[in-house]
Amino acid sequence: MRAILMYHSLDASGSPISVSPAVFRDHVRLFASGAVDVVPLETLAANMGAAAAPVRPQVALTFDDGFANLAAEAFPLLAAHGLPATVFVVSGQVGKDNAWGGVRARGIPTLPLLDWEALGAAQAQGVTIGAHTVSHPHLSALSEAARAEELDRCVADITARLGVRPRTLAYPFGDVPPGAETLAASRFAVACTTVHRPLRAGEALHALPRLDAWYFRTPGALDDLGSSAFRLRVLARHTLRTARRLLVRD
Repeated sequence: MRAILMYHSLDASGSPISVSPAVFRDHVRLFASGAVDVVPLETLAANMGAAAAPVRPQVALTFDDGFANLAAEAFPLLAAHGLPATVFVVSGQVGKDNAWGGVRARGIPTLPLLDWEALGAAQAQGVTIGAHTVSHPHLSALSEAARAEELDRCVADITARLGVRPRTLAYPFGDVPPGAETLAASRFAVACTTVHRPLRAGEALHALPRLDAWYFRTPGALDDLGSSAFRLRVLARHTLRTARRLLVRD
């Protein structure tokens, strides 16, 4: 099995974007055990074309938004075990908080985000910096020109501040309107959604699904990663999420 894991904040609030530091440490215990191969996001995407399934589950670790708590709770631990990860950065909010557009989301804690100095330090520790737009908008609410500007300004900001052009993208809110994949494909090697399932052979490189780590926040919840039972649990959750999304849309 191949999969991309999606984290946001590492805090104990229990919110929909939060995984506790203790749970994350439990996840890293598994990742560092040799039972799972943790590889960079682009490497995992490239491996999708391999004819044979991996002997062990292969995963890539991603963190959306760039919360400041990652500097204490994630980066040192990952570096200690030599585990790669990607952090998707909202360039216009760096050093500020996750009240996107100045609006605090109900049920979501408003937390500080990493500043450019901290992001540079993370990059020096081996963390890859990806793009997550300038302002974290719903792309479906924007014109195509405005979507392009969100991507281009984010790329320019990260390149200017950190000296490396980002090659990966995560769509804010997992919102991928028609045409967004084409915009992403002209700017990035891969792009990630919030669709909750493992990777499949022949997956579209600019609409990659990810497993939301929030669903694995009990001790040992990832220990059977790649097993038939694990796949069934993920499929059930994916089906439920899809049904809810369709009901809301209707």
